[in-house]
Amino acid sequence: GLVLGVYASEKDDGAAQFTSAGDAFDRLVSGKLRALLSLCGPPLKKGKTRIFHGLHQDFPSVVVVGLGKKNAGINEKENWNEGKENIRTAVAVGCRQIQDLEIPCVEVDPCGDAQAAAEGAVLGLHEYNELKQKKKPIVTPQLHGSAESEAWQKGVIYAEGQNLARYLMEAPANYITPIKFAEHIEQKLRSFSNVKVHIRPESWITTQEMGAFLSVAKGSAEPPIFLEIHYSGGANTNDSPLVFVGKGVTFDSGGISLKPSLGMDAMRADMGGAATVCSAIVTAAALNLPLNIIGLAPLCENMPSGKANKPGDVVRAKNGKTIQVDNTDAEGRLLLADALCYAHNFNARAIVNAATLTGAMDVALGSAATGVFTNSSWLWTHLYEASILTGDRVWRMPLFDHYTKQVTDCPLADVSNIGKYSRAGGACTAAAFLKEFVTACHWAHLDIAGVMSNKDEVPYLRKGMAGRPTRTLVEFAARLSQDSHN
Repeated sequence: GLVLGVYASEKDDGAAQFTSAGDAFDRLVSGKLRALLSLCGPPLKKGKTRIFHGLHQDFPSVVVVGLGKKNAGINEKENWNEGKENIRTAVAVGCRQIQDLEIPCVEVDPCGDAQAAAEGAVLGLHEYNELKQKKKPIVTPQLHGSAESEAWQKGVIYAEGQNLARYLMEAPANYITPIKFAEHIEQKLRSFSNVKVHIRPESWITTQEMGAFLSVAKGSAEPPIFLEIHYSGGANTNDSPLVFVGKGVTFDSGGISLKPSLGMDAMRADMGGAATVCSAIVTAAALNLPLNIIGLAPLCENMPSGKANKPGDVVRAKNGKTIQVDNTDAEGRLLLADALCYAHNFNARAIVNAATLTGAMDVALGSAATGVFTNSSWLWTHLYEASILTGDRVWRMPLFDHYTKQVTDCPLADVSNIGKYSRAGGACTAAAFLKEFVTACHWAHLDIAGVMSNKDEVPYLRKGMAGRPTRTLVEFAARLSQDSHN
């Protein structure tokens, strides 16, 4: 199969305006494609398709898809590059049509941006059907022509990174337990000589005095794991690393503060923070980015049992601060508290943590963007600029002392794991809690609860776990590595 793009007509005559690949193919078939398109009615709107069969022996089926305006670039109101998003969407739609025709291979028009086209193809075709007997046919997307092969390959690597996060998040919690998660990432990194993976057992976690993390893990029969990844891509292995920290709750029942049963199955993806940061490091290694990255993922389940945290219990974090556990379903911040303390051991250039932390974040922003709480405008600018390119947006949220007072005004301990006004500003009080365990001057907390899954909001992702914002983290790391080089 072949997917070709066509731009929205800028003139009233409605004549199709092909990409250069579309023009070349139309010449190859003596103008038949243009003639057929004009016979089919009004010009193609953005993301809409037409299929033609029998035009050329090498391509029995050709899908023509609308790309929108030709010169669409950065849209200031939308905070993304509209041209790239149009290409991702169009290519994804076209590739899925080829898949529906059960054609095993598709060549894709680079549409003037081969990286965006590759991302659209690889993200658009991905679906988790590991456990079904009846599977959709596998389609292999390839670049049509050879002019932009390097950019195409980069796009494939970016998209495969996000698909790895989607795979980990979508898989059932009995298939992705803490140890299985760690082993899956270790296996993905095995071929890289400049990566070391440490799978730390419960005994090590205990020696590190990670009392907050252990208090969550003790409610489950599954033992906790602390996954530590060292990617040494920098020219000097002693250069300050970028440290990624990801919340890794492989299933979150809420503990004693049990969640409602409706929708609880989605809590298999409560390790989305760990999935995205670990997948970003796998991607950075595949791209051979010239910087050092350390990944930290505290992995456990949050379950109700006779050993589980009880509301009102007080636990002690790695930095000595005591935490009153007023709600056992606010467990992610307990894991992250200890992991963030540990992250300070590495003289980090920046610490970035990601977590499906609060339902309040979903209420605030929905699935439009990841909420970012940061103490560093330098870090925010890098993340924001990266997100414009990837289309996987971020939005800055406040870290006011106003919220800090709501978690430090606590009757029994130094901090409470929920704000004293309960639901008010829940994402902000969660971030304020984490700030109590951070002394680094470049730290960002990404609350990814709202972008955890996709219904139909991102047209180039199917319904299911989204793996967002993996590509933004990779692009951010790439920008940081360029900074180092310069």
